[in-house]
Amino acid sequence: MDSFSTVIRTASHEQHVEAETSTFMSDLLGGRLGVDAYARYTEQLWFVYEALEAEAGRLASDPVAGPFIRPQLFRRHALERDLAHLRGAGWRAGLSALPATRAYAERVRECARSWPGGYIAHHYTRYLGDLSGGQIIRDRAEKAWGFEKKGDGVRFYVFEEVGNPAAFKREYRELLDAVRADDLEKQRIVAECKKAFALNTGVFRALGEEFPLSA
Repeated sequence: MDSFSTVIRTASHEQHVEAETSTFMSDLLGGRLGVDAYARYTEQLWFVYEALEAEAGRLASDPVAGPFIRPQLFRRHALERDLAHLRGAGWRAGLSALPATRAYAERVRECARSWPGGYIAHHYTRYLGDLSGGQIIRDRAEKAWGFEKKGDGVRFYVFEEVGNPAAFKREYRELLDAVRADDLEKQRIVAECKKAFALNTGVFRALGEEFPLSA
């Protein structure tokens, strides 16, 4: 029988690919969009991570979600440094969430408040995804817009406190395999993972509409 971490990975694989190959992300990584589109995407990430991390302190003692709360993963501070670099010191004044982003952040917040298993689903799809695929985005951003390597503008993708990403991901998968949940709850967590990818893809779709490539 497959381990829970394997079940989660395979169940959400198709949606993972769909998110990664969205028109907006393809255009961004292909160098067809300007730095403004990248900055707008970074703003949307801020809302999602603000929702993920606002309740983290309270969840640290939760028997289900607690083992996943690792401060070395937190991204909000890095995002704020990136936004200050991209938008200037007054970045907060111009910060706005797309409706799709609001829906995503609200769902994360809802799970954080009332369903630790659901919170794990969002935690997994975001942090493990950004620790892995995020490195491709960082590399392209540095080349396309001349950001200093692993410096301001791309700090979100630099997990300075995760010394060995491969070992960390292995440990994270072990946490998933040991999660305190029965089979029904595990099915619900997997379904929430799929929902998380769908919400993320919705943000990409909205960004694609905001930054259409002229024909």
